[in-house]
Amino acid sequence: MIQKVVQLVQRRSIQRFSSVFVAHRNRDDNSDSVPFDFTDENYKKIEGILSKFPSNEKKSGTIPLLMLAQKQNNNFLSLSAMKKIAKILEIPEMDVFETASFYSMFNRERVGKFHLQVCGTTPCQLCGSKDIIKAIEQQLNIKNGETSADGLFTLQEVECLGACANAPMMQVNNEWVYEDLTPENTLKLLEDLKNGTDKKGPQNGRKNAEGPQGRTTLQNIANQQDIKYDRNFEAAKKEWLDQKEKERLEAEKKKQAAQQAKK
Repeated sequence: MIQKVVQLVQRRSIQRFSSVFVAHRNRDDNSDSVPFDFTDENYKKIEGILSKFPSNEKKSGTIPLLMLAQKQNNNFLSLSAMKKIAKILEIPEMDVFETASFYSMFNRERVGKFHLQVCGTTPCQLCGSKDIIKAIEQQLNIKNGETSADGLFTLQEVECLGACANAPMMQVNNEWVYEDLTPENTLKLLEDLKNGTDKKGPQNGRKNAEGPQGRTTLQNIANQQDIKYDRNFEAAKKEWLDQKEKERLEAEKKKQAAQQAKK
C-alpha cells in the first residue's frame, strides 16, 4: 500500500514539474530549418557578458546567453537559438542542450505571452497557492502546464521563488513578481496583465515586505533617500583599535590596583 502511494506521488510530481520532454522534438516552428540570430543590440550585450570571463572559459556565459536568447525570442528558447549559442561560445552543442534542459526557467516549448509561474513550495502552499492555481485554471479553462486558447497565458507550478514573506506569489515571464495573492485579486491581475495595467509586487497594498504594523524600525530611512553613505573604513579600523587599547589599559590598571590591595 505504501509503495503504491509513493509511486502515485512520484507520477504526479513528474507530471507537475516535467511536462516538457528532455530530448528535443522537432516541430514546424522549432527545428534546424527555423533560423535564429541575435540582434545587433544583443550582440553588444554578449560582448559585455563574455568580457567578464577568460577567453578560454567562454562556456561560463552559457546561462546568460540562454536567458538573452529566450527573452529576445518571446520567452521561447528554440533549437536554432541553442545552436547559435554553442557556436558563439565555441563549445559542443550538447553542453548547451544539457544546461537548457536541466533548468526549468528555460522554455524549450512555446508558452503564452504571459507565463504564469505560481510557487507551490511549502510557505506558499500553506498560504493558499492551491487556491490560486485552481482560480487560474477555472478562469482560463486550462490545467497546470497548459496554454489558454487565446495564447495569452501559460500556467506552471514551480518551486520556491524566494518571496516567502509575501506568500502566496507568482512570477511572470521569469521577471516580474506578484505577491500576497488571493483568488479574487489573482483574477483581477489576469485582466490587468491583458490590459497592461498590472501592478508589480504585493497585491494587497503592502509596501515591500513590511508587516501588518508597517515600518517599526529605521523610521528615518524614508526621509534620507538623498543621503549617500560612504564609510571611511580606515578611520573605523583606527577607532576600533584605539578602543581595544583603551580597554586593555583599563584592565591593566584594575589588575595592578587589585595586586596593590593584596599587599
